[in-house]
This record gives sequence, structure tokens and C-alpha cells, in this order.
Amino acid sequence: MFILVLAFLIGIVAGLRALTAPAAVSWAAHLGFLQLQGTPLAWLGYAFTPYIFTVLALGELFNDKLPKTPSRTIPPQFITRVVTGALSGAAIGAGNHSLLLGLIAGAIGAVAGTLGGSAIRSKLAVAFGKDLPAALLEDAVAIILAIVVVTRLG
Repeated sequence: MFILVLAFLIGIVAGLRALTAPAAVSWAAHLGFLQLQGTPLAWLGYAFTPYIFTVLALGELFNDKLPKTPSRTIPPQFITRVVTGALSGAAIGAGNHSLLLGLIAGAIGAVAGTLGGSAIRSKLAVAFGKDLPAALLEDAVAIILAIVVVTRLG
């Protein structure tokens, strides 16, 4: 049951920042916190995979602050978050012989993170009087939550 909670939480991370979740899971696999050898997701632990996801995640963190960045709730953005949440949740599940349940929990977490994160960020932006502090706070929450999740895997 605890693994499903972790898969759900990594899905929330994906809902907040789509590429932070797979970057965190990839690092966990690469560093040995998550055992994916012999699973269809073993590639997440390969030598260059965490670096690739990290560069993509950093690009997303930068892009999120641009004024022309579309809402996370439009279909392409929303779908991407659900897919990366499902992938990340599946990896957590696969490392514990529950790939399908992890996939489902990660996808559900991504929906919750996308919708909840959007609503909370909007309210924080109003409270702060601008979006940037809310966006930076959301970045911090996503990164810290990702670290908390993957450090519980070992």
C-alpha cells in the first residue's frame, strides 16, 4: 500500500512539473534506490537517462516562467502530465512488482496535481499580486516532494 502512496505522490509531482517526476525516478533507478533491472522500465536507470531528464526538467522550470507558456490544463499539457505521472508511478510500482497499480496511481496523482496545482497557484498569484513567487513556490514543492518520494524507495 505504501508503494501506491508513493506512486500517487510522484504523480502529483508530475502534475506540478511534468518532467521533474521522471527525472527524480530516473535518478532513483540510476542510484539504486529503485530496482528496475529486468522490468520494461529498466531504461530509466541507464547511465545517461537521468541526465537527459534533468536537462529537460530544468528547461521546463525555465519555460514555466515565460508569459506565453500555455495553461497546464489544456489538452496537450494535461495529457503530458498524466503520461509522465503514469510512467513515474509505473516505475515505482515496477520496482516493487506492481507496475500496473503504480501506473494507475501515478496517473491519478498527476490529474490531482495538475488540477490542484493550477488552482492553488492561481490563488497564490492573486495573493502575491503576481505569478512569479507562486511559480517559484510551486517549483520548490515539486522538487522537495520528488526528493521525499524517491528517498523513501531505498
